[in-house]
Amino acid sequence: MNLRRSLTVRITNIPTPPANHPHPAKIAILFSGGLDCTLLARIIHDLLPREHDIDLLNVAFENPRVLKAAITCDFAPATPYSQCPDRLTGLSSHAELQRVCPGRMWRFVSIDVPYTETVSHRPEITALIYPHNTEMDLSIACALYFAARGSGTVLSDAAGEMESYTTPARVLLSGLGADELFAGYTRHATAFARKGYEGLANELELDCQRLGKRNLGRDDRVISHWGREVRYPYLDEDFLGWTLPLPLWEKCGFEQPSEFPLHSSIDQEEPALEPSKKLLRLLCWRLGMKSAAAEKKRAIQFGARSAKMEAGKTKGTETIS
Repeated sequence: MNLRRSLTVRITNIPTPPANHPHPAKIAILFSGGLDCTLLARIIHDLLPREHDIDLLNVAFENPRVLKAAITCDFAPATPYSQCPDRLTGLSSHAELQRVCPGRMWRFVSIDVPYTETVSHRPEITALIYPHNTEMDLSIACALYFAARGSGTVLSDAAGEMESYTTPARVLLSGLGADELFAGYTRHATAFARKGYEGLANELELDCQRLGKRNLGRDDRVISHWGREVRYPYLDEDFLGWTLPLPLWEKCGFEQPSEFPLHSSIDQEEPALEPSKKLLRLLCWRLGMKSAAAEKKRAIQFGARSAKMEAGKTKGTETIS
């Protein structure tokens, strides 16, 4: 209910963008097909009239290092983008949305970024993210930069072929914040394994405190470069006020005490889900998105393959060269 309220505020009363389309999309979702963004899409379906199209922006990069390794192993993908992890999960979650939420245009926008284009835009992206200056910042920003541009291809209903498309939406939705609130990162499981709930609480508090400095300024600059505004439903003030005081064993399932059942009112036939962000996974499952509920966490730069494009052992913490 709290997440529904957060989304309602962010998706209603958005002006219709100028576009040569009978039903131009007013909103688009930065869509990897993972749990966080797919859950937002599923809830939005219950809030918006069916005639409102929703664009799902899915970005994939041509990564020379990965392609070279695939060729060496005699596994050459059909295109440089077809086997990107986020493209595969994106298509899977798109198909599940179409099945669970029929009657709406879920427009899957395949945003394919050639290596040459990544290189040519790199100086501009580097300038936009300043004062952030690490390889990890750059690889994350590259994915957001091209996703927010919103230019790719969509499957034409009439011809059944791919055609060029640029989203007219000026409002983008991001799943940022879900990992920091519900223990979605590997380091959260590590913190729990080492120091239990106290260690996990300290790690989550650190992540939430540095979200603005570490993520929000950087992300806003690269996205707003294209004249679009990004909105973060998981970071709504009221939603934070509800989420932060929750006991950690209700948010995640790293060690579920029997005296604190996580889902006493939920069907016991549900399968064992990933312990990270388990509360969100259970919600996603109850809303019919069973495949999305089981998706594992994957960082955007690795899912879209915008990281580690050149051969070598460059670390994410290294300064941009």
